[in-house]
Amino acid sequence: MYVPNHFKEEDQEVLHQYIREYSFGTLIISDAEGIEANHVPFHLVVDKGRSLGKLQCHLARANTAWQRIQDGAQVLAIFQGPNAYISPSWYATKAERGKFRLFRILIGLNSIYLS
Repeated sequence: MYVPNHFKEEDQEVLHQYIREYSFGTLIISDAEGIEANHVPFHLVVDKGRSLGKLQCHLARANTAWQRIQDGAQVLAIFQGPNAYISPSWYATKAERGKFRLFRILIGLNSIYLS
């Protein structure tokens, strides 16, 4: 996803806090079978030895997504927070275009552990 530099957040503590506050995310799986999205609650575990932390989530046994992950599917986790459209009428000049404010984190996962 394209993110202009002035909107980028690279502070790990801020990103970790955001994931904790908005932990219901979208788990996207991509492999030869296609693309699938699952909305699941995540839990972030940050160990001192792991600067990025570890994301955990629960998938029902009947959901074949866990098997696809185990077989090497590519995975992406998306976390979205509050968002809102800001109307041009809110600005004194009204000449400005409307804006859409949102906060989201995209995480490409390359190490998956199933238990």
